[in-house]
Amino acid sequence: MTHDAALRFAIQQLSQGAPLTREGSAAAFGVVMRGEATPVQIAALLMGLRSKGETPDEVAGAALALRCAMLRLDTEDPHLLVDTCGTGGGRVGTLNISTAAAFVVAGAGVPVAKHGNRSYTSRSGSADVLEALGIDIDLAPDAARDALESTKLTFLFAPAYHPAMRHMGPVRKELGVHTIMNLLGPLANPAGVVRQVVGVSEAARGKVVAETLAMLGTRHALVLHAAVGMDEISPSGPTLVWEVRDERVSTWELEPATFGLESGNLEDLAGGEPAENAVRIERLFAGQGSRVVRCAVLLNAAAALFVSANGWQMDEAVERAANALDSGAAAGVLERLRLTARRKIRS
Repeated sequence: MTHDAALRFAIQQLSQGAPLTREGSAAAFGVVMRGEATPVQIAALLMGLRSKGETPDEVAGAALALRCAMLRLDTEDPHLLVDTCGTGGGRVGTLNISTAAAFVVAGAGVPVAKHGNRSYTSRSGSADVLEALGIDIDLAPDAARDALESTKLTFLFAPAYHPAMRHMGPVRKELGVHTIMNLLGPLANPAGVVRQVVGVSEAARGKVVAETLAMLGTRHALVLHAAVGMDEISPSGPTLVWEVRDERVSTWELEPATFGLESGNLEDLAGGEPAENAVRIERLFAGQGSRVVRCAVLLNAAAALFVSANGWQMDEAVERAANALDSGAAAGVLERLRLTARRKIRS
């Protein structure tokens, strides 16, 4: 049997429109993660899944293969951590809302292991805007752990923890479309989080991601898609939510007006270059941001506080998020992380 037999079989199955089993998907992606697949094979696998439509079993298998290949960040209690890593690529390009929300969550006292990367499809990914904010995005595991303990927030730069992803990077860039790989980032946090908020760019993928999270042992998560096309909670109109609690998935809608956080002017949410987004995030933390940005960040931060281990309901989570923002706690997290970066430069 050749080293890429599992991958060849998977491509053959997909060419006939047949789904892969979880084990079959894990085996095929294992070949890719080991660097034993050609670019043509990788493209065939990704587009075969994309064209057919990925199933929860296929996504779970791919996520397990990625988890097996990743470097891990050991923490004292990963069950207390939350993540705000989404798939990206919503129809409405925004200014790194989930990244800004991570500071608010940490400011509210909930530890965040923020998993992210540079942008593949938008102008500014989470790593790009954090770098523009003066934060060291490429911390060694010990330093990342120290940052988490001292500030309640650490950034886990995907390329540093997922070296196997380098085998797919060039193919993904050339394809230029969303594939299963966009779904895997939120499903393979190096710190092993089991509480998270995952925005999806397409409503059709919400149920798939939620069911996959349930398969993978998630304790509490919200998978989100806003009716306006955002892969985050929108302050304008309803957001569809797939809630995962242990192995159960329920669906409901979140209306921002319920929490007094409705704002219809989405133009102010439009994303720009990393430096521009960084300035707007700093303005928000200084109490000078626009209402629509404030509403969006508070809603998404509250979602992360809601899935945390504290048992808060959404209304209390919104209140705690607002307090973290207005008290300067979120800004304090940013300043402490900047200080860490400056110390590294001096040393």
